[in-house]
Amino acid sequence: MSKKRGLSLEEKREKMLQIFYDSQDFFLLKELEKSGPKKGVISQSVKDVIQSLVDDDLVSKDKIGSSIYFWSLPSCAGNQLRNAYHKLEADLKNNKKRLSELNAQRDNLKEGREESDERDDALAQLKAIETKHNSLKDEMGQYAENDPAALEAMRNATEVARAAANRWTDNIFTLRQWCSNNFPQAKEQLEHMYAEVGITDDFDYLESVDQIKPLNIRS
Repeated sequence: MSKKRGLSLEEKREKMLQIFYDSQDFFLLKELEKSGPKKGVISQSVKDVIQSLVDDDLVSKDKIGSSIYFWSLPSCAGNQLRNAYHKLEADLKNNKKRLSELNAQRDNLKEGREESDERDDALAQLKAIETKHNSLKDEMGQYAENDPAALEAMRNATEVARAAANRWTDNIFTLRQWCSNNFPQAKEQLEHMYAEVGITDDFDYLESVDQIKPLNIRS
């Protein structure tokens, strides 16, 4: 035998509203929690269902003394539905008006952009100017290689790299000396290892690079 399906939230809302409509009375929350199971709404979910109805203005609540009472009448629900309908109707009217304004703006923007020989010529000229601009931009990029500021930045970067390389070279020489002092009996093996990693007899510090001179470019 298949398990009975539980009520959806909307079905629970309808069941709880029916309690109000049938009695047309005022209720405390604990009274609704007792009445809910009779309609198929478990008591644990009654509070959330009632709150959702309050949020949608389908159920009213008010504090009287130290107690909070809930109530809802069919006439109140009808008024609320009519108010919601009028609001939606007003929103629809405003949206139609806005759509009409946007259509008018679109038509105004189209004016002067109709297809014509003059417009085609103007677009072709604009395309040619853009192409020429991009070409000049690329050419300026090539000349930038000989720009004094660019060359100075290149020299500075090269000097920083040379200094860093020489620091590592100094570290390698220090390490070689330490190995020779501490493992004299392994000299041959150490020399073989140095050769494998590229530390040969011509391994030395890097000298400062010659000054880079700008190229003479003839126009």
